[in-house]
Amino acid sequence: MDSESPETKPSNTPEWSVSDLSGALKRTLEDAFGFVRVRGEISGYRGPVASGHVYFSLKDVNAKIDAVIWKGVFGRLKTRPQEGLEVIATGKITTFAGKSSYQIVIDSLEPAGVGALMALLEERRKKLAAEGLFDEGRKQLIPYLPLTIGVVTSPTGAVIRDILHRLEERFPRRVLVWPVRVQGETSAAEVANAINGFNALPEGGRIPRPDVIIVARGGGSLEDLMGFNEEAVVRAAAASLIPLVSAVGHETDWTLIDHAADLRAPTPTGAAEKVVPVRAELMAQVGDLSRRHAGATLRLFDRRRNELRSLGRALPTPENLLAGPRQRLDLAAAKLGPALARNARVHEQKLAVAVQRLARHSPLVRLAGERKHLDALARALTVARGNVVKREQDRIARAGDRLEAVAARAQAGFARLVQRRRDRLDGLWTLAASLGPQAVLARGYALVRDENGVLLRQAAAARPGMALQVTLADGSFGAVVPGGSVMPRPPGRKPAPPGGQGDLF
Repeated sequence: MDSESPETKPSNTPEWSVSDLSGALKRTLEDAFGFVRVRGEISGYRGPVASGHVYFSLKDVNAKIDAVIWKGVFGRLKTRPQEGLEVIATGKITTFAGKSSYQIVIDSLEPAGVGALMALLEERRKKLAAEGLFDEGRKQLIPYLPLTIGVVTSPTGAVIRDILHRLEERFPRRVLVWPVRVQGETSAAEVANAINGFNALPEGGRIPRPDVIIVARGGGSLEDLMGFNEEAVVRAAAASLIPLVSAVGHETDWTLIDHAADLRAPTPTGAAEKVVPVRAELMAQVGDLSRRHAGATLRLFDRRRNELRSLGRALPTPENLLAGPRQRLDLAAAKLGPALARNARVHEQKLAVAVQRLARHSPLVRLAGERKHLDALARALTVARGNVVKREQDRIARAGDRLEAVAARAQAGFARLVQRRRDRLDGLWTLAASLGPQAVLARGYALVRDENGVLLRQAAAARPGMALQVTLADGSFGAVVPGGSVMPRPPGRKPAPPGGQGDLF
């Protein structure tokens, strides 16, 4: 009895092709996971290949998953992948049948654990950009061949050695190194002070002032480069009067000082290449230009010499140049004599006509007529003057008669006016004499004065023992006020009216 081998034994298990099995696995995996967020470190990063896609791996301590970013998505990413950077990738899990492997197709990428830090940097970047610190219009040109180069970096790292080595290869220049810490809490303050310190150096001082400044640091994580994102560093770079080149990190690293610097170099070595040309190439270029200039000068001289010779051959002889003008001169000389004669005859005729017109308007003729007219006016003026004189004499005579009559009336009137004024004055003198103080004294009154001659108007003013001067109509005498009381007023006497001449007894 024959038995069937296991290899030929029939089975109800379906058969799969490799493609069908890969497609089924792909669908199962995509349906089970869909979109996921994966946290891991970028490893094996390969920049955009010829197709523009990006390939790398995400790994942690125990596992690794392949990742791919398609060309269209890579151009929209805000965070670019970097080797060793820990990120959070959002995307879709799928398989790649060509390698029987699974992978994540990434749609977005963000730094893991530094989301708040990135947001802070973005906010700071927008703030400083709004102040105009990143404007292209304020950036300065880098000098073509600086005499002195200032370098702000760590004096012990490989960066300064790379810069010095590249400068030595290309074009040796004087280098001033301002040592700073390029990482840590004091890094930002030291870098800002170094930039300001280079700018504060006086021109022509003991320490030469740099013509260009390089701020350099090697690559590192975002936290390592944070010192070059501080506001103090960015503002110092923007305010630098010396052109400044930033060379912080690798080509894919970007810090805020890169935006404020006048020029960004991808690496410190690249910064050294940007600030100086290659000396050998420059000398070869100058030599080539010198040779070209000498050759061009010789060719120019030859061409100008040939042109001058051609122009000399094309010039006419002096006889040919003067033949035409000489012939025109002879023709003009032949015509000059007859023309002058005709011109003289024409002017003689015009002169004769002018003489005739002038004779008719001769000043002597006109002066004789004006003299006759003047004589007639003189005779008429003499007659008129005699008539006027006679009329004035008659008027003066009549006025004299009237003046004598008025004078006689005025004299009589003045005499009457004087008599009236004299009579009035006599009456006023009579009235004044009757009302004067002497007439009052004659009626029995007296004037009393003290020893100073002051008129006493009231009895109360007389003090006991006071010396008085009493004036009567026919003379004066002295008196003394008795002590004790004031002399009483005689009976029947009234006090003197206000404004009177004084006390009258």
